[in-house]
Amino acid sequence: MKGTAVMGMDATALAHGLFRILESGDPDLATEVVHADFHNRESAVSPTACAIPGPAGVLASGAWMRSAFSDLRFPVLGVAHNDDEVWVRLRMQGRHTGAFVLFRDGSLDRAVPPTGQEIDFEQVHVLGLRDGKVVRHEAVRDDVTMLGQLGVFPPAPGTALSILAWRATGRATRAAAQVSARAAEAAASVRS
Repeated sequence: MKGTAVMGMDATALAHGLFRILESGDPDLATEVVHADFHNRESAVSPTACAIPGPAGVLASGAWMRSAFSDLRFPVLGVAHNDDEVWVRLRMQGRHTGAFVLFRDGSLDRAVPPTGQEIDFEQVHVLGLRDGKVVRHEAVRDDVTMLGQLGVFPPAPGTALSILAWRATGRATRAAAQVSARAAEAAASVRS
């Protein structure tokens, strides 16, 4: 289905806009594309600011991902939609130049030190639409491929040692605090 208008932007433009926000951190675009009631089902492994409803949570999610992956991009491979849902097939690409910090219940779960490796893997996202904006997000990601590209799964000896050293020296905890602060700062950049 092409071109179904959902208020100001059509469904395809809304989908592309959401991923541009993650790439760029543009607060004006976030306000235009993301509904105030937006909920991200995938925020469980992110800093707590990523679970904030509305544009703030999306901006926090983008800051979290960009803190780990420079030149972050989401080339869209395909879009399908009906009146209130959009399905987006895309690739997540970038270079792992910062700590990739995963959280569980708001606390540090794991920090993968920068590897310098390129990531390039496929994802499928389901976006709910309401009132001409994106109101819900959930995803099916090939995280095993991404972790393999980073040397985490199966564990490459060098990467495994780095992860352990970061945890033992407290660098993982400091990285989690820094990433959480960046996400919270991005969330605070929303324009009313």
